[in-house]
Amino acid sequence: MQGPGRDFAGYRAVDDDGRAARHWWDANAEDYLDEHGVALGVSDFRWCPEGLREEEARLLGDVTGRRVLEVGAGAAQCTRWLRARGVDAVASDLSAGMLAAARRLDEVAGTRTPLLQADARRLPLPDGTLDVVFTAYGALPFVPDARALHREAARVLRPGGRWVFAVTHPVRWAFPDDPGERGLTATRSYFDRTPYVETDEHGTVTYAEYHRTVGDHVRDLVAAGLHLVDLVEPEWPAGNTRTWGGWSPLRGARIPGTAVFVTRKER
Repeated sequence: MQGPGRDFAGYRAVDDDGRAARHWWDANAEDYLDEHGVALGVSDFRWCPEGLREEEARLLGDVTGRRVLEVGAGAAQCTRWLRARGVDAVASDLSAGMLAAARRLDEVAGTRTPLLQADARRLPLPDGTLDVVFTAYGALPFVPDARALHREAARVLRPGGRWVFAVTHPVRWAFPDDPGERGLTATRSYFDRTPYVETDEHGTVTYAEYHRTVGDHVRDLVAAGLHLVDLVEPEWPAGNTRTWGGWSPLRGARIPGTAVFVTRKER
């Protein structure tokens, strides 16, 4: 069903350099947090709708005494959680709307999280100054040039530093984004990289999300000079009864929903 003022929603080629993401998140930050804020918490580090937490997974490694940057941080819940444990962490996001939400959550929590408004593909930071860069479903799905984002993460990392990112599992793109039975039948080719796009009545792109296969992700990482350490595919835990968009216990028991890539800069 088309939303108010939405002329097109579907898969098609689009000329977008990532600007649509900034406008969409600015306009929808409050609605997003109204819908998902309880699950995300104020100070919590969840990698994905499956509920995998950094406290158990330790995908960032030992961050004691490390300098950490979150890109596509949204309202900075993950960074806030790290800072509560003494980590020198900064949250960055392209969207002023999401960063404003982060400041409001700081007021709720009585915290002060360092915030940086920046495009993850063009960070205003010197080379080799960070130990860890990460994102949980931020930035990467909304840019057409993923390789540029990986190169930028590699640029700001010190040798041995980690770049860790969670995205919708590429297999999911073959299935309808439906938490019910309909979402269990593949209707598209996994190899079709056509982005999902929404436009308004004037034809302006208001939302764009980009698909990469597992192989695409690996090739982009290698091209950026990064080494793949691990690929984590969280299973749906028995105690998670929450439906989140297209994620649900029904689908989670059968189809992977999230892929977390753990990488390291060699030199």
